[in-house]
Amino acid sequence: MAFDADEEILQDFLVEAGEILEKLSEQLVDLEQHPDDSNLLNAIFRGFHTVKGGAGFLQLEALVNCCHSAENVFDILRNHKRKVTSELMDVVLEALDHVNAMFDQVRNREEPTPAPDELIAALDELAKPEGDTAAPATPTPEPEPAVGVGNDSGDITDEEFEQLLDALANEKGSEQQPSAAPENASANDAGSDGDEITDDEFEALLDQLHGKGQFAGPPAVDNDNPAEPEPKEPAKSSAGDDLITDDEFENLLDELHGKGKSPGAAPAAETKPEPAAKPEPKKPEPKQPEPAKQEAKPAAPAAPARDAAPAAETTVRVDTKRLDDIMNMVGELVLVRNRLQRLGSESEDEHMHKAVANLDVVTTDLQAAVMQTRMQPIKKVFGRFPRVVRDLARGLKKEINLVMHGEETDLDKNLVEALSDPLVHLVRNSVDHGVEMPDVREKAGKPRAGTVTLSAEQEGDHILLSISDDGAGMNPDVLRRKAVEKGLYDQDAADRLTDNECFNLIFAAGFSTKEQISDVSGRGVGMDVVKTKIGQLNGQINIVSEQGKGTSIIIKVPLTLAIMPTLMIMLGDQSFALPLVNVVEIFHLDLSKTNIVDGRECIVVRDKVFPLFHIKRWLVHGAAGQKEPENAHVVIVAMGTKQVGFVVDQLIGQEEVVIKPLGRALQGTPGMAGATITGDGRIALIIDVPSLLQHYG
Repeated sequence: MAFDADEEILQDFLVEAGEILEKLSEQLVDLEQHPDDSNLLNAIFRGFHTVKGGAGFLQLEALVNCCHSAENVFDILRNHKRKVTSELMDVVLEALDHVNAMFDQVRNREEPTPAPDELIAALDELAKPEGDTAAPATPTPEPEPAVGVGNDSGDITDEEFEQLLDALANEKGSEQQPSAAPENASANDAGSDGDEITDDEFEALLDQLHGKGQFAGPPAVDNDNPAEPEPKEPAKSSAGDDLITDDEFENLLDELHGKGKSPGAAPAAETKPEPAAKPEPKKPEPKQPEPAKQEAKPAAPAAPARDAAPAAETTVRVDTKRLDDIMNMVGELVLVRNRLQRLGSESEDEHMHKAVANLDVVTTDLQAAVMQTRMQPIKKVFGRFPRVVRDLARGLKKEINLVMHGEETDLDKNLVEALSDPLVHLVRNSVDHGVEMPDVREKAGKPRAGTVTLSAEQEGDHILLSISDDGAGMNPDVLRRKAVEKGLYDQDAADRLTDNECFNLIFAAGFSTKEQISDVSGRGVGMDVVKTKIGQLNGQINIVSEQGKGTSIIIKVPLTLAIMPTLMIMLGDQSFALPLVNVVEIFHLDLSKTNIVDGRECIVVRDKVFPLFHIKRWLVHGAAGQKEPENAHVVIVAMGTKQVGFVVDQLIGQEEVVIKPLGRALQGTPGMAGATITGDGRIALIIDVPSLLQHYG
């Protein structure tokens, strides 16, 4: 590879080829479902061809060879010389895997590892017509003199001009005087030995048509309408003029090939020129600089084209660090706005109120605009799943259709990257655990092919993601039995679990309903990782399942992690911020009406039981021994699939905060996600609900 190539060219290749390879994975799986889609075949062919071209420019021979072999396969497919089969797609997808691996090596400035010879050989074999070892040879027709490929634009190609000279040489040999023979020989030589003719050779061509020393002869009748000769101006001798005008050259072609036709459009019988005594006289034109020395591809005059306006660039590539820096500065501006709003509310100056209100509007708009620059469509994650589902279904001998909705839903680029692995686990779980084998589905009166549905939608300042299947659903009794077997609950506690609580057991570490371990599942890892990751993103996860109908896993995550809406609370005289995404509801409670269940203080709200935690005892020094008030505010918070109640002293209200990392002395403090500056200028710690409960609960 030319690692010393222009860095900008390499970056352009990495961006363009990366986008193409992402699309190819989805397009190839789509092609297997629609093997006769010619647009899809052409798009895949162009994709491999484009990557090959860029790789060739950078001298990435291994990448060029693999893409070239794959490109040949799709050239055969799009010409209907072979049909798309699952076996063919296995080979092509394996080739794409190697192309992606080589592309990653190039991105890391490493020399790409060539694809295995067996794979290239398999691709080359598939690049042959089905049932044939070689494409039939196409007979080459004998060339006809002075007849070229038709050109509707009126231009004449180099080959056509050479044939024109040859035809004139033949005519001259039989019709012209002997004195012109040496000149004709030179013209003929020009047609065979070079791409350009000299001034003398071009003069000989003109002499042959118009007589020695002049361009024009007597007036001629229009070939298209002999009854109405066009009025012509008197010919003017130009024996001393070395130039021919565009009009004169056009008429020269008309005489040889018929009015308005290029040499390739005329039949062979029309290649004989009209007698030299009938050329049309030409209007004298000012002398122009050296047209005879132009390239040997003269073009017929065309309507003057408008100067095309230069295409303006509509996109700019920006380093993500710059976007992060801008986001941080907007965050600081948000804190200043909050401070001014608090000060403005204490002032009675009307002008002050208007200025603060204007600042609030501008800051909100600026914040939204900067947020948009960091947004990416969830399709960046969804795009990998058609391949995941296809390969997994073939390995498990299942028939599964993948349906995706809301692929254009935007969310923060950091979240797009963070959600990738959890969603892969959930999709694999739906394919392996959810959808039944085709025979089992058929006996149950279902279609043999199951359906896995991925959907995304925006709901306020959150994103809802759903992974659903139409499989067998989850059996809560089986989950209860497994929980007792693994020692997670005793039998009495397991019997008291609701169906929804049973479903949530699949997120427990080491929990699996698979009896046999396979390369797909059965080790009890994966779903607990999903729960942990969603919790780290301040998200929630919920399961809805019905036996025989299927299962849906719903994830709710914030649009961004940079600026966070929070509920500001007071514990004693200290401020804390609860992420609003975790807050379910708030109410006032008589603490004398709590209950003790399994040794833990709980409250019952609308027939639901919530564990109750006095977080002031955990977070405020010296509060553990203080007497609790009879009435307090309770905030019901959710993390993952669990909901609990936090007792707080005072509710301040909702406020958007910017997360600042904790100082070195406080880094790693359990239950703390960071800190922020409140509207009144004080520092407030941001509570990390999952971490807080894990450490203290």
